[in-house]
Amino acid sequence: MIKTRLSRLAARIWYRKNGAGLLLWPFGKLFEGIARLRRACYRCGWLKTTVFQVPVIVVGNITVGGAGKTPLVIWLARFLKEKGYRPGIVSRGYGGRAAMYPQWVDAGSQAGEVGDEALLIVARTGCPMAVSPVRAEACRLLLDRADCNVLLSDDGLQHYALGRTLEIAVIDGERRFGNGWCLPTGPLREPQARLKDVDLIVVNGGLARSNEFSMQLAGAEAVHLQTGMRKPLAAFKAAPCHAVAGIGHPERFFRHLEMAGLGCIPHDFPDHFAFRPEDLDFGDAFPVLMTEKDAVKCRAFADERLWAVPVEANMDSVFATRLIELLSEKHDR
Repeated sequence: MIKTRLSRLAARIWYRKNGAGLLLWPFGKLFEGIARLRRACYRCGWLKTTVFQVPVIVVGNITVGGAGKTPLVIWLARFLKEKGYRPGIVSRGYGGRAAMYPQWVDAGSQAGEVGDEALLIVARTGCPMAVSPVRAEACRLLLDRADCNVLLSDDGLQHYALGRTLEIAVIDGERRFGNGWCLPTGPLREPQARLKDVDLIVVNGGLARSNEFSMQLAGAEAVHLQTGMRKPLAAFKAAPCHAVAGIGHPERFFRHLEMAGLGCIPHDFPDHFAFRPEDLDFGDAFPVLMTEKDAVKCRAFADERLWAVPVEANMDSVFATRLIELLSEKHDR
């Protein structure tokens, strides 16, 4: 697939310093300048920011591609519910193309309209959720239809039109910032200095550095898409299987299965890929293991081969304590 080849080429350029990256250096500096100017316009009030009375927590990153934002949003939603909050969740609904926005998300929503991540979040949290390219519209819909007293934004660190109480940046602990340059020279949406202004930095995998909190994704089971039956990953060691990932960093999923002892045949697809039955026809009857985000788009045509591998975010107690402290401090100002 052309898109897959392009993403692989970009990864080769972005995650190592080479001649191709140097040729694109002027464009990266231009992008960085535009990003800085745009943020300054919002901070000075030249561009409008919508602020809500309830606290808004934005979870995002400064790099292109999957860093692990959605598992963290799911963890945050569950944690805040345990603490007595009533969270609602908003996102852009990337990958969906609805006829109109904002869109309410529930179990009956279609990935083609609201996006795969939104369906996964609602299924895993049970929280009210709305999507819109204009996040403030989604927030208003949530506050009109649900009794929310805190809002979580899945992605949107650069969506400055939405005011925020807290910012949480997620870093891929393996790849971090690649060659350290902005698009298209490197993977950065904003320069690394942007992280000085966020409230919390979470590192997904790898080692957390000073002022960073570690997040580890764990999952040792597979769930059958047709029946809901659960089976330990170890049960798939005995026979060949396929691994499918249409996420920002598919190698992380493949490595997860490899570390569980599985010898899967990997198949990477573009992020938010709209799967069809023929895309998963590999000419045999081997089991097909896929991420949960991919699975929500395949349930309608699932056969006996298809399994989802759910993962859970593990956060330490220090992060949880600091989150509640900051939420109380900032919202009470």
